[in-house]
Amino acid sequence: MSIRPLDSLPPTETLEIENGLSLVPRVRLDLTVYPASPSVTKPIDEWKLKRTLIDFLKNSLFVPEEDLRIRRVKDLKNRKRDDPLALGTLFIRDLGSLAGTKGEKNDGEDAKKALEEFFDWRRRIVEKMDGIELNIEGLKFRLKAAVPASDDFDGMKKDWEEFYALRNRGYSKSGRHEPDTIVIRGVPSRWFAEPRVSSKPSMLVTHTIFSTFGRIRHVNLNVAEDDYLGKDADEDGADIISGLHCKIVVQFEKFWDFYNTLKVLCCRSLQKQGSRLWADFEVTWDRDGFFRNTPSQIQKRSGREMAPAHYRSEAPRRQQHISRLSSDDMPRKRFKVRTK
Repeated sequence: MSIRPLDSLPPTETLEIENGLSLVPRVRLDLTVYPASPSVTKPIDEWKLKRTLIDFLKNSLFVPEEDLRIRRVKDLKNRKRDDPLALGTLFIRDLGSLAGTKGEKNDGEDAKKALEEFFDWRRRIVEKMDGIELNIEGLKFRLKAAVPASDDFDGMKKDWEEFYALRNRGYSKSGRHEPDTIVIRGVPSRWFAEPRVSSKPSMLVTHTIFSTFGRIRHVNLNVAEDDYLGKDADEDGADIISGLHCKIVVQFEKFWDFYNTLKVLCCRSLQKQGSRLWADFEVTWDRDGFFRNTPSQIQKRSGREMAPAHYRSEAPRRQQHISRLSSDDMPRKRFKVRTK
């Protein structure tokens, strides 16, 4: 399956990839609710908070109830004075109001302009919501809105540039260091499984899906370590089902394949053909050297380091042994003498 060049993809356009999957654009905001006065310690009503926010946004945005997720802090006794009373996530999927970001020419300059307009529109939404005061049952609360780190591509780019700045000093000998690996958390395992074979994610299917973005060096799947839902789910644990989501780590051969893939995955959700569900995953770049620290890679590096030392130590010993053998020390041949 061939897809259009990623660097010319407008931010409001859906991208169809392999296995019946699509990357659908959306805006995600993380919400935090604080009491306007430190004396407010009463638990907040989640449903009334949700209705208040939807009413606030209805004049400018259409937000279904299922796209606004609120969960209150349960343990108010151990809550500190500056801790929030509730956390939430807002998804804006209806981006039809973004005029002038369709990218009719589909060239690089047009896509760049569309991206700037998209970020400017998102910034205005954040400014509109951040710091507003909410009145719920006579109690006042303060709302904080922010773009999550996994949706901030420019912020991640700045992070890796600073991270590799020191490593790239004097890189002429060892080669320039650049990121090449993305980490995706919170994608449904069954969407990456082989149909009619297993419900577990398949390495082959995952490799095929991400190969549409560029040449891949390594892929890793892990279901057990993906606590994406565990860290954000309700404390009652009713929504946590082990094994439904997986963590995917993909290493590309070329930096620009990594760059364009990360840029496209930011601000998009995953949707399966024939399903009404959305996979609102998180994506970031790998700063820990995931594939460099695997047992096989460590063994390869140690093997390369040990091999020259082994040959250096064996060769002199052998030469030294041979040099000590003179003509007088060579083993004498034995002849059998017959006597008449």
